Amino acid sequence: MFALPEVSSERDTPLVEQIVDQITRNIDQKTWHAGMRLPSIRQLAQSLTVSKFTVVEAYDRLVARGYLDSRRGAGFFVAHRSKPVQQPEAESPVERAVDTVWLMRQMLLSDNDMLKAGCGWLPTDWLMTEDIRRALRTLSRTPMLRPTCYGLPAGYLPLRQQLQQKLADINIDARPSQILLTAGAMPAIDLILRYFLRPGDTALLDDPSYFNFRGNLKLHGVTLLPVPRTPQGPDLQVLERLVLEHRPRIYLTNSVLQNPMGTNISPGVAFKLLNLAHAHDFYIIEDDIYADLLNEPSSRLAALDQLQRVIYVGSFSKTLSANFRVGFITAQRDLIQELADLKLLTGITSSEGVEQVVYQLLTEGFYRKHVDRVRGKLAQAMSRVRPALARLGCEAVAEPAGGMFIWASLPPGVNACDLAASALQSHIVLAPGNLMSVASNANRFMRFNIAHCNDMVFDRLGRLLEGCTTPQPVLHGATMQAVLA
Repeated sequence: MFALPEVSSERDTPLVEQIVDQITRNIDQKTWHAGMRLPSIRQLAQSLTVSKFTVVEAYDRLVARGYLDSRRGAGFFVAHRSKPVQQPEAESPVERAVDTVWLMRQMLLSDNDMLKAGCGWLPTDWLMTEDIRRALRTLSRTPMLRPTCYGLPAGYLPLRQQLQQKLADINIDARPSQILLTAGAMPAIDLILRYFLRPGDTALLDDPSYFNFRGNLKLHGVTLLPVPRTPQGPDLQVLERLVLEHRPRIYLTNSVLQNPMGTNISPGVAFKLLNLAHAHDFYIIEDDIYADLLNEPSSRLAALDQLQRVIYVGSFSKTLSANFRVGFITAQRDLIQELADLKLLTGITSSEGVEQVVYQLLTEGFYRKHVDRVRGKLAQAMSRVRPALARLGCEAVAEPAGGMFIWASLPPGVNACDLAASALQSHIVLAPGNLMSVASNANRFMRFNIAHCNDMVFDRLGRLLEGCTTPQPVLHGATMQAVLA
């Protein structure tokens, strides 16, 4: 015999959810058993004094969630639910503290109490949450939204036209036909790597650099050549030697607000780098996802070269939303057309609906004010965090030109991997230098995100550093490769 749900229109919870919650609870608690027949839609509606539409929606939700079976002509029955497969116990988080993929998973968990001092994005409350919601509501009421259609291969044309103006502001002359929209910067870079690289090719990469760059290049089966990064840009002597010896196909770099150092390439280094690219026939992928966080104007390689040897990549994930992922590639028109064909083969099209939201946010007039506020907050955070880290014995390697990162050396005797492992036990996710560099002393450095470094982080780090200042082993050979795998 069924104990029917009890519902009331005076509760805050909608009637549909009240019915769903109570039936779900009865099934989970084995009060209702598999195969039992539920009252018909009409019977339940009369018993609860609700509309039939309310019962239909509740039953539909329960069928979708696997709690009920719908049998044509017979009604609704409690479903036979398979017992979940028992998974082996997960390995200790501490054991994977310096594994790249695990670190990314930890950084992306939003339902835990981790302090993410090593993550690569701004706090949610710094971003345009309410503006995004308003844009979604506005867009949903206009005929321009086509939620069931594919977009154009190159992406939403009005957004590409808006990007033309945005690029002109930093002296990059590009037509909409030279801009390809993607689902973020990493898919854009992956598309370029797919086009240019084959297993066995060689590629240049800054050292240190964003750890996901290294992982992505490894997936393409290329030989990775690290180029030491100085505060002024790549070490040109090392770069020229590598170019002459190995004939690389591409060089992947941040010219401004380099991740993790936060510095800009100097004009002299940029000029010599472009000369090398032209003379030795390799392309430069200029990842400029931190463009709008820059405090003072700085020349881009794409502006100096006007897209002859430079492929420019941008994104809005750092300033607008990490969830509404829109990135773009700017390059010579013929190359963009070929990349658009490759995009069709590998992903068909990007999400036009998301691109329309970004377009609306850019053209409403709020975006410039928003990034001004963000830059102001980052400047305040930098003035607070850098001396706080120095008091803990962590010194910035170079003077950041803005942005959210400090690349810092650790106190003598502290190993970055060991500190990251200990920090996890104190609910702090850190980004150790071993993930961003293959240098022999990489374990002496750490990347800190100033926007996520608060008094609680400093307090816990201080206690951890007091306990790990004894000499630690340096990772070499196979151990280092395992860390970077």
